Amino acid sequence: MRFDVAGRSVLAATGAVPIDRPEVAGAPIVVLVHGAGMDRTVWSQQTRWLAHHGTRAVAVDLPGHGGSDGPVLGSIFELATWISEVSDALGGAIHVVGHSMGAFIGLEAAAEFPNKISSLVLMGLGAAMPVHPDLQTAADVDDPLAADLMAGWMHGPDQKFGTHPTPGMSMTGTARAIIETSPSGVLAEDLKLCAEYDGAIAAAAALTCQATLVLGRLDRMTPRKSAQPLVEALGHANVVELATSGHAPMSEEPEAVRAALADHLFATAD
Repeated sequence: MRFDVAGRSVLAATGAVPIDRPEVAGAPIVVLVHGAGMDRTVWSQQTRWLAHHGTRAVAVDLPGHGGSDGPVLGSIFELATWISEVSDALGGAIHVVGHSMGAFIGLEAAAEFPNKISSLVLMGLGAAMPVHPDLQTAADVDDPLAADLMAGWMHGPDQKFGTHPTPGMSMTGTARAIIETSPSGVLAEDLKLCAEYDGAIAAAAALTCQATLVLGRLDRMTPRKSAQPLVEALGHANVVELATSGHAPMSEEPEAVRAALADHLFATAD
């Protein structure tokens, strides 16, 4: 699916179910937002499921990522504003599911544009996201080492031995391939945005919508303890902890993430 935001084309996956079908009119719109250097395909285990379970699923490529027009945007706030414009383009308030950088984007959008964001599901995040200097240095020069480091660090131990919810695919290999095909310079800029963003606690404290946090206990990039200040600032958030997940629960424990999404959306509908 393609649609325009601020005059630029956005590529999105809808789980092979068009969101403009008459029979889904009025169904909740769920926008899934990827993390640094990634694209819409990281949500492949959730998008189709959502599309067949009473929602209109839209997994977007952020500006300058995947198949969406650039340029990349220069701050988490700019990206949050863009998400509010996605809401306008899709015709109503949206439920945002965000991973890592995408979680920061959703959090900031919900705080700044509360009438545009119905609820949040956030995963793979902490109150801050410092970037290891080796990763930033490699990303700055488009060194393939950056993809190797991220693919290794973002998964728990079990996922490094070939297991993948899609038979025949490698967990770390798939992540590495997505990062390696990211346009030149995009990962480096994304990592800088994550490291520079210091508004997560304030945004969480200002949040008025329902929020669910899905946190991997084996997350090395944003360790579980780094999310605790957010949990405390949110107060009312539902927290789902996954024992065997690292930084990418949507890939590592897709069934558990789908269950968390179902519980969240059902509770929000109530």
